[in-house]
Amino acid sequence: MKRASVVFLFLAALLSGCSSPSGKESAAKPQPAVPELDTARVALQKMIPPARFWSPDAQPMRLESVPTKESDGHEGKSGLWKATFASPAKSQAETFTWSGLTDSDAPRGVDHGPPDSFDPSNRSTRPFQIAFLKVDSDKAFEVAQAHGGKQLLAKDSTARVKYALDWNPQTNQLRWRVAYGGTDVSPKLSVIVNATTAEFVHKE
Repeated sequence: MKRASVVFLFLAALLSGCSSPSGKESAAKPQPAVPELDTARVALQKMIPPARFWSPDAQPMRLESVPTKESDGHEGKSGLWKATFASPAKSQAETFTWSGLTDSDAPRGVDHGPPDSFDPSNRSTRPFQIAFLKVDSDKAFEVAQAHGGKQLLAKDSTARVKYALDWNPQTNQLRWRVAYGGTDVSPKLSVIVNATTAEFVHKE
């Protein structure tokens, strides 16, 4: 009888030890997801494949960053980029977004909206070839910093920086518009940079 009791107690202790979590397991906690911030060209490259799936002739027409609480646009990076692609064959345009955020309103990855009309004969909404984009948003930020941006951020380090890329039909150039603070309509400073040569064009 004694022997049976000892065996029973041994098995009970063994099972108890197997079922109880180790100190390492109990201490482990899931780490919160970190927002992914990327430059414009990196984000655009991620949006091109789904855009070409939508229409094989799709070309970007406009690319812009969307400032969020996780990304202020400093250093040329953003957690949310929006690109409008145009398809002359379909006479349609469609907006795609890339998100590196953890926000449920902008889930991580590439998404797109409904198609809109596009007029290939309208010179003010001309798509551009990706080969013209030789200057990424981080370099555009450097140029803008050298033409007033650095002084503005020194006075207001919380000012958000927004980037917009499109084709200028008057000069036949792909250009960056780097906007500091203020609103979309009235920023405190806008610096135009040639997106092919990195040359400073002018301030607005």
